[in-house]
Amino acid sequence: MKTTYCNDNLMGIVKIIIVFLTVYTANIPYQSYAQSQRLNLNFDADWQFHKGDIAIKKAVKAGRQGGLTDANVKLITGDEEIIAYTDKNKIVPYKPTDWQNINLPHDWLVDEPVVNDNTIGSQRASNGYHPGGIGLYRKEFSVAETDKSKKITIEFDGIFRNSTVWVNGHLMGNHQSGYIPVNYDLTDVLRYGTEGKNVILVKVDATDYEGWWYEGAGIYRHTWLTKTDRVHVTRFGTFVTTPQLSASEARVNIKTTIQNENSTSKSITLISKILDSKGTVLDVQTATQTVAPYDQQVVAQNGLIKHPSLWSPEAPTLYKLHTEVKERDNLLDTYETTFGVRTVELTNQGFFLNGKLYPIKGTANHQDFAGVGVALPDKINEYKIKLLKEMGCNGYRSAHNAPNPELLHICDSLGMLVLDENRLLSSTEEGIKDLTTLVLRDRNHPSVMMWNLENEENLEGNVTGTRILQTLAATVHKLDPTRQVTAAMNHGWNEGGYSDVLDVVGYNYGQRGMQYVKDHEKFPNRKMLVTESTSYVSTRGEYEDNKEKAYVSNLGKGVGWGLQPGQDWKHIVLYPYLSGTFAWTGFDYRGEPTPYLWPNISSHFGIMDLCGFPKDGYYAYKAAWTTVPTVHIFPHWNWPGKEGKTIKLRGYTNCDEVEVFVNGKTLGKKKIEPFDYFEYDAIYQPGRLEVKGFKQNKLITKEVIETTNKPSLLALVSDTQTLKANGTDVAIVNIAVKDNKGRVVPTADNLVKFSIAGPGRIIGVGNGDPSSHDPEKSNQRKAFNGYCQVLIQTNKSPGKILLKATSANLRDAEVILQAY
Repeated sequence: MKTTYCNDNLMGIVKIIIVFLTVYTANIPYQSYAQSQRLNLNFDADWQFHKGDIAIKKAVKAGRQGGLTDANVKLITGDEEIIAYTDKNKIVPYKPTDWQNINLPHDWLVDEPVVNDNTIGSQRASNGYHPGGIGLYRKEFSVAETDKSKKITIEFDGIFRNSTVWVNGHLMGNHQSGYIPVNYDLTDVLRYGTEGKNVILVKVDATDYEGWWYEGAGIYRHTWLTKTDRVHVTRFGTFVTTPQLSASEARVNIKTTIQNENSTSKSITLISKILDSKGTVLDVQTATQTVAPYDQQVVAQNGLIKHPSLWSPEAPTLYKLHTEVKERDNLLDTYETTFGVRTVELTNQGFFLNGKLYPIKGTANHQDFAGVGVALPDKINEYKIKLLKEMGCNGYRSAHNAPNPELLHICDSLGMLVLDENRLLSSTEEGIKDLTTLVLRDRNHPSVMMWNLENEENLEGNVTGTRILQTLAATVHKLDPTRQVTAAMNHGWNEGGYSDVLDVVGYNYGQRGMQYVKDHEKFPNRKMLVTESTSYVSTRGEYEDNKEKAYVSNLGKGVGWGLQPGQDWKHIVLYPYLSGTFAWTGFDYRGEPTPYLWPNISSHFGIMDLCGFPKDGYYAYKAAWTTVPTVHIFPHWNWPGKEGKTIKLRGYTNCDEVEVFVNGKTLGKKKIEPFDYFEYDAIYQPGRLEVKGFKQNKLITKEVIETTNKPSLLALVSDTQTLKANGTDVAIVNIAVKDNKGRVVPTADNLVKFSIAGPGRIIGVGNGDPSSHDPEKSNQRKAFNGYCQVLIQTNKSPGKILLKATSANLRDAEVILQAY
């Protein structure tokens, strides 16, 4: 196959043909997980989406409370009446063409054009100039006649935000939070078998905000339809802990909550099987229990694992609890819980994992990614965690909200400690309900190391804030007595008794005035954690500040409250009682542009950009956090017009000494201060820049940067060679613009065009440019400082990916991506 071609100048256009050919043609609308009587169906497929509000009026006639007026019946119930929707305060006829067929997860806001309006968001420019709005989702589905005896619920993992749900015209409820899952019992309002189709409508009002960053809009996480017997394990109904642990055995405490939704008592047998990662049954515990009508009972059991393998980021061994609920020989329900055997404790001497001092090498992260907004397929969450681990990171802070469930499963299996975060300092009924849901949902994950109750709230150190915090802490300790609680504070540490409420006191930017060192001297028994640090701003590949384009130099000083990359780790080494740090941030994110506003629409705080391409500061953390010999120097060596002028060089290393050469001439050796950058001044001449790293006078690593020729070819690298058609898998294809010698051209901004033949689709494009206003749902993207990215899914499975570049110049480039 051939591609279309581009000019071989810097602004040339490359067209890449992406072909998908598969041998397996089954179309899988959703993935299901069937275990005996429990069926948990992925409910992401075949929705309709409407951007804009719809006039929905509640009926108040007797017997129809919570239903809808006849004018809206078709939309909600599938009947034939005509409905209407609002358009600029006018009522206009309903048009089926106004609805778009989509699959979830879905973030409609990432598709919207940006608007130069500093009033958008909770503070100026905070939402990345993406105006919020209202959208509606609708889906028709059938339920079998045989399901009449079952309990059927729907679970939305995340809707941003203020969602209202109707099913068959019945108002099911409203949920404000954009980050906490919501569950509705549909059993009584469904139509079964020949009664007809069911229609669910979800209204999402994202006109208001919860945070000060890009939060997206829509049903942006997975949705699940669950069918169980009327006797079943409740939602998030197991709690597995290992309070007694030694090298020879782990005592496993199991608490299972059983619900009986029958009109008669049920005598049940609860069977709990502990399995290792290979599926071998290690222990079986059995208990009998009578559960009264419309009641629930907590059943406690104690299991045993002999010679347990401990969970850690380096060895993330997992176990499973397989739960069976029986009535005599009749299997009523099954339920699975993944857990790990490990101990975590933060003391005034530092953080300990499995009894050993274990400094946390963490990053804080928002949840968006290039091309997809906040509606991340599971694979992209996995990709991000892998990138962080390659850098040496072992801790992930879900800032400033609850993570999605798939991210926690990935952290469990790949090995990443998680600081699990509550969104708001709120002890209202709704605030406590959301916090309770968060803890019940996440408390079995071995990756979750601690609960963070709030971030930088104005009420820190305030008497009212202290009372609210006490309520939140008590709520969490009751639900999960095995973990400590903290708060990510940026003031008020020693006021109002606020810190006394916490097990661990969090410090955001405690390096200001060395607050955490002073507090340790004053309160030596205080347990401390650096919940946020660094905040270094830089634009990948830029080495001069550019106000017009809103780019920030990688050679800059950063923001006034922050530190240079990696220097925050020096404090952890000097003061181990700080336990570890969470650098702000692992990745760039939309919104909160700093220090510039428009045209900048994304942050510059990331160690990596929005696509996951590393910035220069990445190597400061890789040098500090890994034992891999590392040396990195910047900027690039393409500076036409600056011949004979002085260029400032900077670099990072974990070596004892470095030596820099320009065109073979040494600039001298320098001894390195651990965790600091090194600097040289060099006279620019095109050619070769080289840095060598030494330990004990022995050369152990080096890096070479050369002046490149003009752009000549493309290099494509996919993160995977196989692609599944399950809606959650993605091929992340990174594209580098190179010269005729195969060297990345660091200033290249070629426009790359994509097209797909066969059952594939582009779900997003990106390049890491924080000031780009180009659409992210597109078939083209400019390279930014040499790189861009395309995200691809397929409709057929299984498939394999082949990357092939058949030409050495952009004019005649033939680049093929195939799945076969």
